[in-house]
Amino acid sequence: MLRRLLLFLAMAACLAADASDEVWDLLSQAASALSERNPQAFLAAFDPAMPGYEKLRTEVSALVSAAEVQSSIDLESDEGDAANRAVELDWLLRIRPEQEATSSIRRQQRVKCRFRKTGKKWRIVAFEPLEFFAPPSP
Repeated sequence: MLRRLLLFLAMAACLAADASDEVWDLLSQAASALSERNPQAFLAAFDPAMPGYEKLRTEVSALVSAAEVQSSIDLESDEGDAANRAVELDWLLRIRPEQEATSSIRRQQRVKCRFRKTGKKWRIVAFEPLEFFAPPSP
């Protein structure tokens, strides 16, 4: 019985590590898409049924159409299992509005994401704060 429990715990740890890697890959792709000014690829990481998705879509589209964006993320915490994860990130955006070629805006914040795996695909099902991706005010 103890041997089975140890085997189960080892398998669970491997699944959680794989899930963590898959979530990190999804986040990295989203951050890259934002830097590439590709809102469709960025939004592909999000579940369209997520609360606030339409606001996020509108703000991200406005952001990348009005400015060049450099995006980087650092993982602060990652918890969960092979189907649900909660992640906290230190997300940094450097925003250079097209009208102001020499100045940039630095936006850095700790953000919270919840992920759910449906089938073989992970999606962000909650993100706080959504305002993080708002375009800069003129």
